[in-house]
Amino acid sequence: MLFGRVKGERGQRNGRGRKAISTVLIVEDEPLVAFDNEHALAQAGYEVAATVEDYEHAARVIAAGGVDLVVSDVRLPGEKSGIDVATLAREAGLPVLFVTGACPMEARHLAVGCLAKPYAPRDLIAAIGAVDAVLRGLSPDRVPPGLSLFGEDAA
Repeated sequence: MLFGRVKGERGQRNGRGRKAISTVLIVEDEPLVAFDNEHALAQAGYEVAATVEDYEHAARVIAAGGVDLVVSDVRLPGEKSGIDVATLAREAGLPVLFVTGACPMEARHLAVGCLAKPYAPRDLIAAIGAVDAVLRGLSPDRVPPGLSLFGEDAA
């Protein structure tokens, strides 16, 4: 089982031209990284549902709906981590891309993949493109440096 669904499709196989991801939730506690991510996503044509720094805010955005992908750091302020965010997202049927300095291999069942920090904005965009392809059942055209895709383990 893969997470997510292409908006507007009901039980149809996803075509090559239609994207699975258009709206992204950014969960990042480092302000400069969060700003860079937000700017890069907007420039690439993605809608940023919200940029939040902790589990509580992420939970509210996830509950509100309208998110296609959660891009989350693992280390967050407070008692709950990005792994907790990924658990909540999985329960909501949302795919997760971890962006962190040390990919949590014990949590690979919760995410589609992990992009290792530090990364360039273009690598974040390429990583989201690769995740999009995986969600549509395709092989990614490009896997940027530092991206580990978890494939069927994320089901």
